[in-house]
Amino acid sequence: MQRRDFLKNTAMAASAVAVGSSVLAGTEATAAMSAAAGSPAARPMVKKSLKWGMVKEDLSIMDKFKLLKDLGYDGVELDSPDKLDMKEVLAARDKTGLELPGTVNSMHWKLPLSDPDPKKREECVKSIEKALYDTKQYGGTTVLVVPGVVNANVTYAEAYERSQAEIRKLLPVCEKTGVKIAFENVWNQFLLSPLEAARYVDEFKHPMVGWYFDVGNVLRYSWPVSWIEALNKRILKLDLKEYSFKKQNDLGLWKGFDVEFMEGDCNWAEVNKALQKVGYSGWASAEVSGGDRKRLLTIREKMDLVFNA
Repeated sequence: MQRRDFLKNTAMAASAVAVGSSVLAGTEATAAMSAAAGSPAARPMVKKSLKWGMVKEDLSIMDKFKLLKDLGYDGVELDSPDKLDMKEVLAARDKTGLELPGTVNSMHWKLPLSDPDPKKREECVKSIEKALYDTKQYGGTTVLVVPGVVNANVTYAEAYERSQAEIRKLLPVCEKTGVKIAFENVWNQFLLSPLEAARYVDEFKHPMVGWYFDVGNVLRYSWPVSWIEALNKRILKLDLKEYSFKKQNDLGLWKGFDVEFMEGDCNWAEVNKALQKVGYSGWASAEVSGGDRKRLLTIREKMDLVFNA
């Protein structure tokens, strides 16, 4: 009897192990199939920001932060250097929870890194250094920098060489602060090709430089998807604006920007697909005409459409 009970119990245990192994194998197979099929990729644009200068309400720093938080923004980007009181800014950030993802250098147009005058270039470098330290205190991760300007007095080659030389001086500060320099594509007649823009970043051979991709700015002479594919992991953050070819043709070049999100010629669905393909998931900052509470709410609502296109 004892032997029969032993054999019976042993058989039941073996059966249980077999069932358990089968379930486990099935679970592992399901997981493997899911991995092979690919999990849903992260949404490319997940945090909404805008530029500080877009807020046209006559309010204190604290109340502007509260306003933006109430309207559904996740963050705001300040200029640096600027005249805002650092303590007030940090108090408003901590009180409202509105983030400061980065800053925009305020001197790169007035004193470009490509300027023929080395003293002006030096002044711009100092301003970017200040912005890097400010951004660290704000808790941000990038300083937006226009790398150079080509004009009648500055050749393309000069802008390329001078700007890279000046940026290299700032790399130790980037390392110290942990804040990256993000180059933006603007109408500066410089770095007009996405392949060239990618090469420009790569030539630094340094992880603390990347790209602040402005989606709307490229529509004048290229397509956003081409830039996204070429820049790929070099994209650190996004600036959003719309552009209309019809308004450009009918009213003039700059009037092309005078159009609401989703009403111009940017194919936001394709932009989102391209960003998802390269694995971007993070901040997107509106850089359009600002205004009062009503206008800022409209911008945020339009951004929702862009994010979900």
